[in-house]
Amino acid sequence: MSSKEEKKVTRKSLIAALNGDLEREYQAIISYVNYSQVLKGAAYMSIAGELAIHAKEELDHALQISNHVDYLGGMPSVKPKEVKTSEKAEDMLRFDLENERETISQYRRRVNRIATNRESLLRTPKRNRLGVIAHGSFG
Repeated sequence: MSSKEEKKVTRKSLIAALNGDLEREYQAIISYVNYSQVLKGAAYMSIAGELAIHAKEELDHALQISNHVDYLGGMPSVKPKEVKTSEKAEDMLRFDLENERETISQYRRRVNRIATNRESLLRTPKRNRLGVIAHGSFG
């Protein structure tokens, strides 16, 4: 497969990739809710509070991605990626860092691939043409 073929993004592959992103957002929401409640000790109280805030932010991200998937004519995923937990605060924070790194890596890949295929991806599917105003534009 040539590098040009590897970089080609179809609407279907973008929907699948965005659903992967959505599943990572669900994972983050669940993780943050859980970690914010089970982190113990004075050293972790401010971190626990931040995680609760982040859970709400991740919900906003999930709603945005879900909107994009629907706009592109797909069905938003309803399953999270695996959520790791531990009795040790350090492990939970390490899990969170690993998940965030993966999410950022995937977003960077998506942005680069979309940038090279923007024209073909932004053609609105026929069933969604009337929803453009309601959904806003993808981008």
